[in-house]
Amino acid sequence: MKPLDKIQSIAAYLDEDAVDTDIIFPARFLLLMDKKGLGGHAFHERRRVKKGETPFILDRPPFDTAEILVAGKDFGTGSSREQAVWALADLGLRCIIAETFGEIFYANCFKNGVLPIRLDADTLARVRQAAGREEEIVVDLPSQTIVLTGDETISYDVDAYRKEALLLGLDEIAVILRDSGKDIKAFEEGQSRRAPWLRLGPDKWKVFDDLEKEQFIE
Repeated sequence: MKPLDKIQSIAAYLDEDAVDTDIIFPARFLLLMDKKGLGGHAFHERRRVKKGETPFILDRPPFDTAEILVAGKDFGTGSSREQAVWALADLGLRCIIAETFGEIFYANCFKNGVLPIRLDADTLARVRQAAGREEEIVVDLPSQTIVLTGDETISYDVDAYRKEALLLGLDEIAVILRDSGKDIKAFEEGQSRRAPWLRLGPDKWKVFDDLEKEQFIE
């Protein structure tokens, strides 16, 4: 996971509440499990515009290079599909600012290197205005601040554990290995001595593979 420290970017403003995960990443693409390339399906229906119509905000310069997305209330509600976050991250978005989020979507953001920020309605309005003026916004994770043009500074809250994981670029498994890797290794080595029959090396797996193949031999 790519570490996240400071983002300096214009912000794309999605003027809509209750943007659920099916809007972000439609269910018919859920069989796609490779994170790379999922951005092409993000907001699929919103991006299918006819000739002469205004392109979707994330397809419209200069917002097509935005690393920050500003939304309204209840962003990412609905299905728990993690691909919704994968798709946004594949588009290059590193931060989403909204008044409220779907709970599971909010947690999935941290697991995939995306910083979700909750702001109250009045404070969010100031960020939306800056986005509308195409001004660069600085999101600083170490100081937990958003800096707008004119050095206007907005503070936000983030859980300390999740903050550290983003700063270091660690997903949940990486954090467990960092904090408990020695204990896990010691347990596995001890178990190998006490119950060696529970551990299968490459040569033993080959026996199972051969037996499986024999089932299909006439």
